[in-house]
This record gives sequence, structure tokens and C-alpha cells, in this order.
Amino acid sequence: MSSQEEILSDGRFSRITRDPRFWEMPEQERKVKIDKRFRAMFHDKKFKLKYTVDKRGRPVNYTSAENLRKFYALSESDSDVAEGDSKELAEKKKKKKKVKPKGQADS
Repeated sequence: MSSQEEILSDGRFSRITRDPRFWEMPEQERKVKIDKRFRAMFHDKKFKLKYTVDKRGRPVNYTSAENLRKFYALSESDSDVAEGDSKELAEKKKKKKKVKPKGQADS
């Protein structure tokens, strides 16, 4: 068999390198982005199936949750927003805790 370089140097196949239909898809775009409403599917028991054999009958030891992580990803904007919200809530709780002891000391 010929190496890939020899095939690409052949005039009949030279346009494959320039044709975007044959380019490999970037990993960042490969996964479907899911917003925060559906993030429970990664850890919910309803979405988790344990496989014992594959489609050809060979024994395997993985779950459907691994497939979900392979094909889906949480959208960056929603995960950043969720992290920002949790940080803001934590800061507000800290401020409330600090304010309450001072108010109790004055009364």
C-alpha cells in the first residue's frame, strides 16, 4: 500500500487537501453543546445504562454515561454563567454572615 503522502501527491487526489468536505472536524466543534437545563443527563440514573455486551456480542464494561460525555458537552457560556452565579451566591452568604454578628453585638 502507498503512504498517504504518495496518495496526496497524485494529481487525481490533490484537490482533497483543499476541499473542506474532507477536512477533519475540530474537537471543539465535534461535540454537541448542551445548555445547563440538560446537565442532569450526565449524572442522572435515568440516563445511565450499563452495557455487558456490544452490538456484536463481545463482552464490554462501560456505561452509556461515557457515550454521553463522548458526544455532548456543556456549553461554555452557560457553565461560566452557572459558575459565576454560584460564586456570587457564596459571596452574598459570606457578607450576610459577617453583617449578622455585628448587628447582634450592637443590640
